[in-house]
Amino acid sequence: MYRAYFGLAEKPFSITPDPRYLYLSTRHADALAHLLYGINEAAGFIQLTGEVGTGKTTMVRSLLARAPQNVEIALIINPRLSPAEFLRTICEELHVVVPPTEAGSTKTLVDALNTHLLLTHAQGRRIVLIVDEAQNLTPDVLEQVRLLTNLETESQKLLQIILIGQPELRELLERNDLRQLAQRITARFHLEPLARRETGIYVRHRLRTAGTAAEIFTPAALREVHRLSRGVPRLINVICDRALLGAYTAERSRVTASLVRRAASEVFDRTLFSPWLARAAGALLLLLLAGGVFALWRIAPWKHAAPAPVVAAPVIVPAPAPPSLGELLARNPDLAGADSAFGALLMLWGAQSLGGADHCAEAAQQHLACTEGHGTLAELHELNRPALLKLTDAAGATHEVLLTGIDAQHAQLRIGATAAEVGIADLSGYWFGEWLVLWKPSIQPIVQLHVGMRGRGVQQLREQLDRWSGTAAAPAPSAQFDQDLVHEVESFQRAHHLVVDGIAGIETQMLLDAALPAPGSPLLTGSLPGRS
Repeated sequence: MYRAYFGLAEKPFSITPDPRYLYLSTRHADALAHLLYGINEAAGFIQLTGEVGTGKTTMVRSLLARAPQNVEIALIINPRLSPAEFLRTICEELHVVVPPTEAGSTKTLVDALNTHLLLTHAQGRRIVLIVDEAQNLTPDVLEQVRLLTNLETESQKLLQIILIGQPELRELLERNDLRQLAQRITARFHLEPLARRETGIYVRHRLRTAGTAAEIFTPAALREVHRLSRGVPRLINVICDRALLGAYTAERSRVTASLVRRAASEVFDRTLFSPWLARAAGALLLLLLAGGVFALWRIAPWKHAAPAPVVAAPVIVPAPAPPSLGELLARNPDLAGADSAFGALLMLWGAQSLGGADHCAEAAQQHLACTEGHGTLAELHELNRPALLKLTDAAGATHEVLLTGIDAQHAQLRIGATAAEVGIADLSGYWFGEWLVLWKPSIQPIVQLHVGMRGRGVQQLREQLDRWSGTAAAPAPSAQFDQDLVHEVESFQRAHHLVVDGIAGIETQMLLDAALPAPGSPLLTGSLPGRS
C-alpha cells in the first residue's frame, strides 16, 4: 500500500527471513563467520542461541546461501520429534532411502545414515546437520544427537551438527544427564538485541535493500524505534512497517517519533507515551504525595501550641500568575515557528539566518554542526547546549521554541522575541522528546573515529580525552587509534551513560565537546535569570 508512495520496490520490513535483508551487527558477523568456518573446517558441534526475534532464522537462511558447494546440509526446523522420527527426518533431508517396513527402527535408520555418510565422504563431500528451535529437543533426542557424532572415520567426524535455539537451549544443555553432549560443543555464540546505533543502521539498511536512499525515518523516530523495540529485529520490523503505513495514511513524507509511538501502541495494544512524560508524571505524583503529608502534619491534632493573638492582616493583592506555556503558545502562534526559533539559535552562536529551507545546511555554511535527536531534559542538561524543541499543543498543532536555560524545576524558553520561564512539568505536557542542537566541533570533518584509523582527527580526540581525564598531555600525541585510545573512549562513554563500544561517533564527540566547552560558546546550564 505504501510502497509506491515512498518509492520502494518491495516491503522493507517483512518478517520473513530473507537473507538479502540480513544486517550483521558485530555479534551477528562474528557468529556467521564462525558458523561458516565450522562448515568449511568440520569444526564439530556449534551452538547458537538468541532471544525470540534476534535474527537466528534469518542467519540460518544466510548460512544456507553461503554454504560451499561440497557441503550437503540437512535442516530440521521442527524438532518436536521422537528419536526415530528425528533420524527419519534426517534421512529424508539427505534423500537416504529406508524401507517403509524399517522406518521405525533406530538401528536401521542409523545404519542407512552411516552408509550414506561414508559414501559422501569418499566423494570428497561433507554433511552438516542444522537443527533450528533446538530448545524443543527432548533429552532422548539430544542423546541420539550425541550418538550421531560417533559416526566417524579414523581421522574425521562424518557429521557436523549446529544447534540453534532460544536461551532455554543453554539451560537444557546444562543438565547433568546431558553433560557428555555439552562437552562436545566446540563453539558457543549468543545473539544480543541491537544497540541504539545499530538499530538506526539496521532500519536504513532494510530501506536501501528495498530500493530507496531517502531518509524516511527522522533521527528522533529511530531513537523511539530502538526504545520501544528494545533492539529486537522482529519488533523493529513490525513497528517500522506500521509506522510507514501511518505516515502514508497521514500523507507525511517522513516518519516521526510520534508516528512510531502510535504504531507501537497498535502493535502492543496499549497506549505508549514519551519516556519524559512518564517520568514527569511519576515526579508529579511524588510531589502530590509530599504535599499531602505536609498538609496532614500542619493540621495534626497533637500540635498544642498556644494560639497566637489575632492581628488584623494587611490586605495583600496577589500578583498575577505568570502565563502557562499553553497561553504563551496561543498568544504567539506565528512566532513559535521553526524559522524564528532557529534564527534565535544561530544568533546565540554569533551566526545569522540565511533564509534557506534547510536549517542544517545553513549551519554548515557557518562552520556549525547541526544534530537532531530524541531524549529527555536530563540528556539535554548533560549536553549543555541551547536546543530547539518541537512542542505539540492540545489541538495537535506543532510549535518550535528555543530552550536557553534549565535547572531542576524550571526551563527558560524563547518564543519568538518573548523570553519566558516555565515549570518542567508544564513543559513536559507539550514536549515529547524531539530536539535539535548546534555545536562547533573541534574535529573536522565530523567522521566516526574507530580503532585502526590514524590522522589529525584521532590526535585531536586523544588530546580532548586527556584534557577531560586530567591526564598530562604528551609532547607529541599519537595519531593512531590504538587499543589505549579505545579504552579512553570507553571510559568517557561509560561516565556519560552512552553505548560503550569504543567508537567515537557523533554522539560521543558532541558530549566531549560539551564537557570541554570553548570560551564564549553558549551553554544551557547555570543560574536562570533572577535565580542564584
